[in-house]
Order: sequence, then C-alpha cells, then structure tokens
Amino acid sequence: MNLQSELNKTGGFKNLELLAKQVVEGFIAGMHKSPFHGFSAEFAEHKIYNQGESTKHIDWKLYAKTDKLFTKRYDEETNLRCHLIIDNSSSMHYPEMTEFSINSLNKIAFSALASASLMHILKKQRDAVGMSIYSDAYDYYAPEKGSERHHQMLLSELSKTVVSKPVNKQTETYTYLHQIAEKIHRRSLIFFFTDMFQTTTDQERLFEALRHLKHKKHEVVLFHVFDKDKELTFDFENTPKRFIDVETGEHINLYPDTIKETYEDAVGSYFNELRLKCGQYQIKYVEADITKDFDKILTTYMVARGKFK
Repeated sequence: MNLQSELNKTGGFKNLELLAKQVVEGFIAGMHKSPFHGFSAEFAEHKIYNQGESTKHIDWKLYAKTDKLFTKRYDEETNLRCHLIIDNSSSMHYPEMTEFSINSLNKIAFSALASASLMHILKKQRDAVGMSIYSDAYDYYAPEKGSERHHQMLLSELSKTVVSKPVNKQTETYTYLHQIAEKIHRRSLIFFFTDMFQTTTDQERLFEALRHLKHKKHEVVLFHVFDKDKELTFDFENTPKRFIDVETGEHINLYPDTIKETYEDAVGSYFNELRLKCGQYQIKYVEADITKDFDKILTTYMVARGKFK
C-alpha cells in the first residue's frame, strides 16, 4: 500500500481521514468477503414508512420510482460504544519522523492511523466513539458520541497528537487507566494503544489498573505498540552509540552487542508477563509491530465486535 501524507507543522498531518479510509478499503479488498458481513448494519430490505418515524432512512430513489415512502431496514443494528485510549508519552514518539509515510511510522503515528481506521468503520456502523489520551497528565477526554462533528473533532485531536513533541513526558499509565475506567459508565468496547514502557516500574499497580478496565463487563483489547526489531530484539549496528531515555533524559554510551542478550532477556520476560497477565484478566493482548500493516488491528476489531453482545 503506497499511502503518504506530509506533516503539517501548524496543527497536525494532512489527510488522516483519507488515509484511514484507504487502509480500511485495502483491508476489505484483501479479504474473500466483506468483513462487515455479520458485524455491520447491513441493508436487508424495505419497509413501509409510518408517519412519525425518523426520515433518516427513507429511500428517496425508490420514492421517485414508486411515489411511495419506504425506509431501509438493516440487519444487526447495534448501539455499540467504543472508547479509544492512547498513550502519548515521549517513548511513543519513537522513532522520530521527518515525514508521515505508511512505510515509516513511529509508534504514535501508527496508533493514530489505526485509531482513525477503527473510527472509520465505527462511523459506517453508526456506533458511538470516545477517546482518552494521556502521558504524565490526562491530556484529552471525549465521551462516546456518533455525530459527524464529534468524529472530525477526534480526527483533529489525533492529528495534533502525532506532531506534538512531548519532551520528558513520562508514563503514568496506572494512574490514568483508573481515571479512564471511572469515566466509562456504560458497557463499551475499549481499545488501548500503548508501548507499555513505564517510567514508574511498579508492575503490580499497572496490572491492577488494567484489571480495572474490565469492570462493568467492558470488552478490552490492548494493542501493544512497539518496533520489534529495535525495542525487542535490539537490532542495532555494533558501533558506539548513545541511547537516551526520552522520558527521563538519562543516557548511556555503549556498543549494542555488549548488552544485546541481557536486554532481550529482560524485555522479553516483561512482554511475556504482560501477555500472561492480560490473559488472566481476560484482556485481549495484540502485538502491534509498527513495521507491519494494519490487518491485525482491523481483524482483531472484527473478532472483538463479534464477542460484544
């Protein structure tokens, strides 16, 4: 897929909505049958319009032919509520981007485009979407709504988030997950985009916050966003390098091969523990490698929606 958009320094990046539409259409085209079948509000048949009903679904083309009012009836209409949670700490802005290209996204851009793509599907299904963005503060909150104005507002916020330059923005995931969980009062489908790199490494408090998201029977999906080559397997050329913690500013100078094995063991162990804890709390864990396409994200959505009854 050859999608590209220039960064807009004054307020976001261009064409996020268009890019999301193309991502979804490319995903659908790659499947043998539409993924919306069985999940979306698919058109079923006409029924006679009764006075007093909403005129929203009147088939005006049919009216022109028959001079009678009919409305379109849809199968499997839902009132799904979805809440997107995005980690906007400094580590999510790795690696630095000079242009917004589908083939070279950093973690926050990947999360934003994935979120916009999910929003595109939810909009077609007339579902309500809300959003929370956090770092070392609760940066943004919008409750679940389904209007076009609300949709555009969320897209604008995603766009601004991608081009923001948070300096030493640390991660307080456990703090804000508790607050977000308290704000979502009605049963919802929750998608959480994060790299799970914590400045404060109290893992038990973090896992407790994840469990809090499951209250009130929410369906929760954790998209673990990371660059697999760099952040898991530590695949760097073995020349002298300075590695900087973007959340604290601390740095270390070394040859990558001197710590590669120790690093892989430590990070791999943490990732495995996270995966196991998610399974224990009945949270869907999805590895989201930013060097891959969005098919896993959208397929996961379809499966999660199917479970949301």
